[in-house]
Amino acid sequence: MTTVLNVSSVSRSFGDRAVLKNVSFAVGGGKLTGFVGANGAGKTTTMRIILGVLAADTGEVTLGGTPLTREVRQRFGYMPEERGLYPKMTVHDQIVYLGRLHGLSSSAAEDRTKKLLERLGLGERAGEKLEKLSLGNQQRAQVAAALVHDPEVLVLDEPFSGLDPIAVETMVEVLRDRAATGAPVLFSSHQLELVERLCDDLVIIADGGIRAAGDRATLRAQHAEPRYQLQVDTDAGWLRDQPGVTLIDLDGPRAVFRLQDGFDDQKVLLAALERGPVRSFGPVVPTLTEIFREVVR
Repeated sequence: MTTVLNVSSVSRSFGDRAVLKNVSFAVGGGKLTGFVGANGAGKTTTMRIILGVLAADTGEVTLGGTPLTREVRQRFGYMPEERGLYPKMTVHDQIVYLGRLHGLSSSAAEDRTKKLLERLGLGERAGEKLEKLSLGNQQRAQVAAALVHDPEVLVLDEPFSGLDPIAVETMVEVLRDRAATGAPVLFSSHQLELVERLCDDLVIIADGGIRAAGDRATLRAQHAEPRYQLQVDTDAGWLRDQPGVTLIDLDGPRAVFRLQDGFDDQKVLLAALERGPVRSFGPVVPTLTEIFREVVR
């Protein structure tokens, strides 16, 4: 069973500075939702309000339509951007300790810790103090701390920071497994290409307000101007004189262009075929980076 986490009309100010302005979005159960924005856009403040670390000035956060209480939030998993584990404790001992704080029995905490550390590639480092680990392995330990109690909701602030590509893939598998249980999973990241590859849904925030939110296909349809790409064997400069075509980029046989509203793209294809072989032709799918630039400018 999936449950939706809803952030509704949340605002927050520090003194006379408005940090969040009527922020609303949903994190679907069973989905990975990427939360992207520039530094200072409001991502961390929003996450802290979800977790109850900060209070909203106005608005509310609900889970399955019910306002969050302290007891409900205890079933959340949270990974802060700043590493918050104890550097002098061993990885094993502190993950077990945190599991016990969340109400697990000693045996359950031990079992969950062992499985998580093995899954995250830290099994052989379990007996080492956290401060002896690389930054990437410390990041893995943070994720284990957020997952040890089988959270119903998972909120992670920059979980992929400092990870090598293999560690990223391991982390992704773990997060997908958590989402597969029906849990809403929200994470922030500055790595837009990674977010685009991983996420089911996206939320874009800028200057404390939500600029776009939804699944990738919807965002592409709403915020990206349709473009086409053509690859031929000869120079594609003839497109400059083609009716209904506006060139965006031309590099010898490769061209990217826009079409006037209602103009049939097949006319461009036929014109290209009259001039020789066509190696590729079709719409250009905008990247998250392009959508991000479009909605925040």
